[in-house]
Amino acid sequence: MSPQEQQSILTIALLAGFADGHKADAEREAIRRMAESLGKEDAGAGLPRLYQDVLLKRVSLADAVAGLQDAGQRQLAYEMAVCVCDADGRQSDAERVFLADLKTRLKLDPEVAAAFEREADAIVDAAEVAVPASAAVLAGAALTPALSQTDRESIPTLAAVPGAELDKSILNYALLNGALELLPQSWASMAIIPLQVKMVYAIGKAHGVELDQGHIREFIAAVGVGLTSQYLEQFGRKLLGGLLGKLAGRAIGGIGGAATGMAFSFATTYALGQVAKRYYAGGRVMSTALLQESFQSLLGPAKQMQTQYLPQIRQKAATLDAGQIMQMIKG
Repeated sequence: MSPQEQQSILTIALLAGFADGHKADAEREAIRRMAESLGKEDAGAGLPRLYQDVLLKRVSLADAVAGLQDAGQRQLAYEMAVCVCDADGRQSDAERVFLADLKTRLKLDPEVAAAFEREADAIVDAAEVAVPASAAVLAGAALTPALSQTDRESIPTLAAVPGAELDKSILNYALLNGALELLPQSWASMAIIPLQVKMVYAIGKAHGVELDQGHIREFIAAVGVGLTSQYLEQFGRKLLGGLLGKLAGRAIGGIGGAATGMAFSFATTYALGQVAKRYYAGGRVMSTALLQESFQSLLGPAKQMQTQYLPQIRQKAATLDAGQIMQMIKG
């Protein structure tokens, strides 16, 4: 795949990321950081400028589509756009309009496009089954820096929760999400965020807090992990590393090209789980600044841990299929 073709697909993914027009400032900032992070790598040197071009509407969807002549690349671009729009939950009306326009412009095989849409919808459906849209206890509660004394006393202390079991569960989620980065299918990275949501839900429940999807997604954003930006980074690393998608019916790339993305997803999941454990064990009194500081302090060591667990990650990747992943999300 040429640099121009990579840029066209990345442009479409970024346009999808802003398609709903309602991205919060925090999410926009996370996407900007993502572009700068990938831009430090040689293959993504032009990504920060591309982000600015998309944000300031200096590049159009028509321009991006014109850069893709191969049918496989066009299908891949559509799959990425669907995944980006699904990253933060159900598609909005604006996102559905964007995807319909994109599909028309790309002139995709209707059956192939519909088959992928069913796969993507199945992941979104499975995520909603795993974690309720609204919880009976503390339903829709906003993420706040402190609780009342009554609420704080109602939450078990860390000593009352099997910490070793939680640590093992967090590690297992990190191993699984690292393994997903080794799969060439474009829906694989899409499963990472639902699994992170499910992990945070389980951690909160272990500490006596029944969470809903809205609260969990708000918590993840407060930690500094944007939902859309995280998927864009996972996708960007796979694309630039040569491990992503199908061209002319075959998978492209190899395990070696996914090493950086695997470390990113493993570390992000592990650090997120550990911060969530501290937050809910401590009565949810950590400020947003402290949440982000804690997450960043854990991210580096977690990336080092990934090397230690590389054999397990590769072994897990070798056994994963779509049915297993869906079942894991549903739980």
